[in-house]
Amino acid sequence: MYTVEHEFDATVITLVDEGHMALQEDVALTAFEDCVTVEQLDPQTDRVQKITLSLQQVQDLVASLNSEEGVYTTARRK
Repeated sequence: MYTVEHEFDATVITLVDEGHMALQEDVALTAFEDCVTVEQLDPQTDRVQKITLSLQQVQDLVASLNSEEGVYTTARRK
């Protein structure tokens, strides 16, 4: 399951892990004008872990989801 919320300066997507196996904490992706952040609570430290991706890194990630093993380059955004 996931949710999409549009805020003043960003779009927030939350991924909720559903199922019968051991579940992971929710993942929040926040898309800003110039970057995307990914946040998830680390239950061992009770702290939120955060990474920031450039828009090019997000584009590369999306392209990689349907790629075979190998090394690729993508067209750069201007």
